Amino acid sequence: MKRLYVLLGAFLLILTGCLNTESDVNEGGSGEIDSGDNTVEILGMGSNEDDLNILRDQLTKNGFNVKLNIQPDYGSFTTQKEAGNYDLALNSWTTVTGNPDYAVRSLFTSEGDNSLFADERADELINQASTELADEYVETYKELEQHIVFDQAYIVPLYTSYKAQGVNHEIIDESSVRLPKSRAAVWEAIDFTDTSKRDTEPLILQQAIGTLTSLDPIKGNDGSINTLNTNLYVRLVNLTDDDEIVSDGSLSLNHTIAEGNEEYYFLLRDDIEFAAVEDGTAVNTGELVGAEDVVFSLERAKNPNSVPDHRTYSLHENMEEISIVSDLSELDGDTADGRTIREALEDGIDQEIEALTSDKTEVDNSSGVYQVVKVRTTNPFPQVLNYLAHQSGGIVSKEQVEKINTYEVEDYDVNTDIAYGDQSTVLEDSDQENTLYASGPYIMTYKNDYEAHFVKNPGYMPGTDYEPNISEVIVRFIEDSDSALSALRNGEIHILNGVPENKYDIVEEDDKLTLQQNESNGVTYLAFNMEDKDREIATNTELRQAVLYSINQDDIIEYYHGNKMPAVSTISPLVDTGLKLEADSDKVKELLQ
Repeated sequence: MKRLYVLLGAFLLILTGCLNTESDVNEGGSGEIDSGDNTVEILGMGSNEDDLNILRDQLTKNGFNVKLNIQPDYGSFTTQKEAGNYDLALNSWTTVTGNPDYAVRSLFTSEGDNSLFADERADELINQASTELADEYVETYKELEQHIVFDQAYIVPLYTSYKAQGVNHEIIDESSVRLPKSRAAVWEAIDFTDTSKRDTEPLILQQAIGTLTSLDPIKGNDGSINTLNTNLYVRLVNLTDDDEIVSDGSLSLNHTIAEGNEEYYFLLRDDIEFAAVEDGTAVNTGELVGAEDVVFSLERAKNPNSVPDHRTYSLHENMEEISIVSDLSELDGDTADGRTIREALEDGIDQEIEALTSDKTEVDNSSGVYQVVKVRTTNPFPQVLNYLAHQSGGIVSKEQVEKINTYEVEDYDVNTDIAYGDQSTVLEDSDQENTLYASGPYIMTYKNDYEAHFVKNPGYMPGTDYEPNISEVIVRFIEDSDSALSALRNGEIHILNGVPENKYDIVEEDDKLTLQQNESNGVTYLAFNMEDKDREIATNTELRQAVLYSINQDDIIEYYHGNKMPAVSTISPLVDTGLKLEADSDKVKELLQ
């Protein structure tokens, strides 16, 4: 059985329901489906009672007997999920790379990391769309949605969410706080209203999960580390707040696509150096973040066997070759927009390219000596740039990672081997050495059960607009959303990312707070249990379609006072296919016959 790794932050899991007693939960997790009374069993957690109550009411009105299997925490939910004790699970997916391929590949391909079903036609359509440009792939994604939602009813879309955060504008300059649609929080841009506090006061943030998957960017892809790793490691490109690909604030001064959409070139900057932790503070190692590190980082990112429990390789498997360009004449080739590669890479830079080097110790941009990295994909795949902007595309130190990861991957023992990025190496009062090497704006010095502590990387773009403003960042671990909102109102944290829709008014009515909003890529949906063939829901398309047409999205959106948007699939926030789910009770009755 495939294990479903659901994301919080980057894969944002929202599993909802009312808390049951232990006996209720056990009863809900062991029964066989009685097709005669149209029983469906919904698995979830007690974190969002409202959604589950709405679903139960809508399904009951359409002739279903709804059975709740509600677990108190994610660990218990996962146990029930792996045991197959459900017909439907309530999930949410956020496309943190801003491209539609990410919205579908992991969930809807047969071999996806978080695959919900196996369907050859879905595989074909997803692979076809990945080779197409934006003006071509709309029809392909429309056909995919029609197939997986309406024809086969593998998922039931509920709604698309907005993003909202509260900012204490008495302490923080609200104009410096970004709310990107996909990218994680941009810490280096945030500033105090009183800039004299930059080096004396910490910026205090919040996240729900305190147990970190891994600080190795390729070994985790969830809400525990998505924002943290995004700020620990620089990437070749970044996303704007509206999901455009840019070199701004990245390791690249410029990037371009060669004619044919299979080769991608990146001109590297030479003002980022790795930070390490010594005696609890950040130090500049003096080691340039160079092309050697980029090749090493991306090679291991695309190789499923490069580390134990590699959770992000499927995002990067379309990269066939990553190399350092040493021949200057190669830059005379044409780009997709008609310029030469060299002209595109030199656009807007201070010093033209005089020479290329494969040795990062020889780089000197001010004298025209640069490094260029080339990524070649297995087929035309423009969306590769979005994956390189993901936190798993973070650049690590080749020398440091090879120094730490001396174990054989096939013999790795979690009880004895300490891998690079292991949480144990950053625990406060740990007997393990903090071995992090950060290429991003901040490095973590320690964490405990209550918070994680970060300090500014002294070697990160000093003297530029991208040098971090605030020297110290504290991330408080506050799981309960009401407690987090209280902490914001009491001044215990400065920014709360993820204000619930039903609490917008509380933020807006507080004179010291500002509510910031943006559309998100987060889609909440029901996923069917397609693996347990003993459950009729896995083999009966009409039964799944009856569930689908029982859901009235308008009623759900009305309940949230318009603070939700319609959805058809996880593609909905990214591609307008023109499809829409309409509740149809008459059709449900026909299907249930």
